[in-house]
Amino acid sequence: MSTETQNAAATIAAAAPAASGASTPSTSFLSSVAGDNPYFTAGFGLMGVGVGLTLLRKGLVLGSTALQRRMLVSLEFNVKDPSYLWFLHWLTHQTEAAQNRGWLRSHQLSVATAIERRKNGSQAVAFRLMAGPGVHWMKYRGAWMQVRRERETRAIPGADGQPWETVTLTTLSRDRRLFPELLAEARDLALRGHEGKLVIHTAWGIEWRPFGKPRRKRPLASVVLDEGVNEKIVKDVEAFLERREWYAERGIPYRRGYLLHGPPGSGKSSFIQALAGELNYDICLLNLSERGLADDKLNHLMSNIPERSIVLIEDVDAAFNKRVQTSEDGYQSSVTFSGFLNALDGVASGEERVIFMTTNHPERLDPALVRPGRVDLAVLVDDAAPAQAYKLFCKFYDDDGTLAARIRDVVQEGVMRGRRISMAALQGFFIRNGPKEAIQATMEYLGLGRSLSS
Repeated sequence: MSTETQNAAATIAAAAPAASGASTPSTSFLSSVAGDNPYFTAGFGLMGVGVGLTLLRKGLVLGSTALQRRMLVSLEFNVKDPSYLWFLHWLTHQTEAAQNRGWLRSHQLSVATAIERRKNGSQAVAFRLMAGPGVHWMKYRGAWMQVRRERETRAIPGADGQPWETVTLTTLSRDRRLFPELLAEARDLALRGHEGKLVIHTAWGIEWRPFGKPRRKRPLASVVLDEGVNEKIVKDVEAFLERREWYAERGIPYRRGYLLHGPPGSGKSSFIQALAGELNYDICLLNLSERGLADDKLNHLMSNIPERSIVLIEDVDAAFNKRVQTSEDGYQSSVTFSGFLNALDGVASGEERVIFMTTNHPERLDPALVRPGRVDLAVLVDDAAPAQAYKLFCKFYDDDGTLAARIRDVVQEGVMRGRRISMAALQGFFIRNGPKEAIQATMEYLGLGRSLSS
């Protein structure tokens, strides 16, 4: 063996142990660093713990979400839904008692102020605390519920200026049956205050909203009209309400329009209010002079009238005098005459409605407005007739008919001389005076110039 061969064999033999038991250069580097640097080892450990915690958190989130989907149920309603106001009214009514019993836990409260104005001019103010925007907890029929009331302050308010709000109720899935029961209870509580009362609605933007508190219904018999006038209108309205299917079978739009015309104080508006109470209807008061009301909004309002409501448009002659409507400050209404006619019976106009219009000057109305289909029945509600004065006198005073006959004769003589008195004026005399004094005041008003004894 040559010298070169021996050297090569020695080199391979020396390298063999390193190849069989030693690590690679990179492994040797990591080992040396890890062995010499305890911070590196700790960092590796912390990183592992962090990864583990991240995975655990994601697992908990996914598990919590899955658990919520299986065990919890939520109900949301917004400010545009009627149930929203019902629930807040119910919550306001329940807040004080609920807190005393310990089944309403809330640290964010709002105040609801109720002002009651009495007939003598005084007023009473009551404050009620209710759950404000935020998260609250309440117990309803043994089940805990989370109440989340949210108000979107960044959103643009609606046409009525009210901010966008939502209420979300959350409870266990097993208790979801309680949602309809709670809403039904809230609805019944809200409507209980309307029983036997008349609700007046007015236009707020493109919506109808209750105006003020519900009013006590006025008996229809309390409004004394001339002989046969009351019966004529009531009979026509009742016949219309009973012929819904008749209209549908013949493809006729189910709507009817009435015009009550006559001098001021004759009882037009009072009769409509009493009629609505008699039919258990509400009244939607439409003011065509309202600022911001345009043809499109008017059409929307007329197409979305609350159920069982009478639309009342008072002094319709003033709304379109010369077909231009301008207020004292120079504001000109955006409602056009053609737009109003289209809202009454155009292609896009709504159905299932009863419209009453009043005017003191029927001669000023455009013939296009009073044609059949827009005004189906026009009735004169005039100043006091002798028979009306007699009936009204009997309602105010306990009389055997002698003095009532005298007031009838006084009014009859005034009519013969061309002198009239309104029912409102007669009622004013009857309210302020006794029977004889009322007759004397009526005579003086009519200029008869005689004493009661004459």
